[in-house]
Amino acid sequence: MPGELIDDSVVVADGKEGSRHYNKGNFGYPMHGGGLELDLIEAAFLLECDRIEILRDGKQMTFEELYIYASSVHEGFDIAYIVYRDLRGRGFVVKAESGGFDLSVFPRGSTMSNSRPAYMVRAVSERTAVCMTDLSGEVAQTENAGRRLLYGVVDEEGDLTYYIMSARDPRGLAAADKAGEAVRGRLIRDRVFVFDGEGAKKLRAGGFYGKADGKGLQLSLIEGCHLMSTGELETESASGIMTESELKEFGRRSQNEFDLRLRAFKDLRNRGLVVKTGFKYGTHFRVYEGSPDDCHARYLVHAMQASEVTMWPEISRTVRLSGGVKKEILFCRIGSSVEYLEFKWFRP
Repeated sequence: MPGELIDDSVVVADGKEGSRHYNKGNFGYPMHGGGLELDLIEAAFLLECDRIEILRDGKQMTFEELYIYASSVHEGFDIAYIVYRDLRGRGFVVKAESGGFDLSVFPRGSTMSNSRPAYMVRAVSERTAVCMTDLSGEVAQTENAGRRLLYGVVDEEGDLTYYIMSARDPRGLAAADKAGEAVRGRLIRDRVFVFDGEGAKKLRAGGFYGKADGKGLQLSLIEGCHLMSTGELETESASGIMTESELKEFGRRSQNEFDLRLRAFKDLRNRGLVVKTGFKYGTHFRVYEGSPDDCHARYLVHAMQASEVTMWPEISRTVRLSGGVKKEILFCRIGSSVEYLEFKWFRP
């Protein structure tokens, strides 16, 4: 099939050949009056497969020449092409996109004429920074359009890993926190100890707080601040009874990201979830839908500022780890509101 490079597309003037490639493989876009217009990424794929010849100023182009030209015209073409070629090889109809997305992918076995895209794809290098605000907007945009957001991440050797992104609304079955007579706790180092056996039983039975310590209970500072805010705990230190603000300030001085983690903790508890430290999993929290005595943690949750920027290797490590322990990883994005985003390894 002969084609001619014109600016940032390849035009196939032969209407019969153009129709054949469009009808058989959904390549390009039919032109008024006949013929076919191909995006550079489609043209490069067809040229690599020896299914097209491309002329530029009357001279036939090699794949290398077209690839270099396309890379000079479109930033990130090399990454997008790796993802495009892989998805085409898996039997999907794939089209180049403009704006915030690189590719759109139609359901396997479908055509452009009888279906809508199932996925919007961002093709990125493993060295690309990830802004949580941008990611949240992309998830919302795709889900509002009835599609799913897929990231194709290309490593420095050209290997490809896919992650599917979605917004989540985790909910649990734990009873809501109830204010009652406050249990007395004592701040020792960076934990709050409840030595009163009956008080310890009350906090354990009411919300599965803390860890049993003999007849008593030890609470994290996060749990202590939350329980003080609900009126279920009164905390004293060597200096006397502490206010909630004083305990929070102590937490800020002694622990990193204390306010961030506290806000995530409170939101998760308000959703009926039981929240425990995620230290042994390398995340902020492990989260149960019900009693930790009766079920395993379903989620690992990592709290992040709304505008925080991270890198793909960090995301990859976290997702791989959560998959290894058979839990779902949720990134808790904290800004004016709290939302949860799931990163999940995906095989198209």
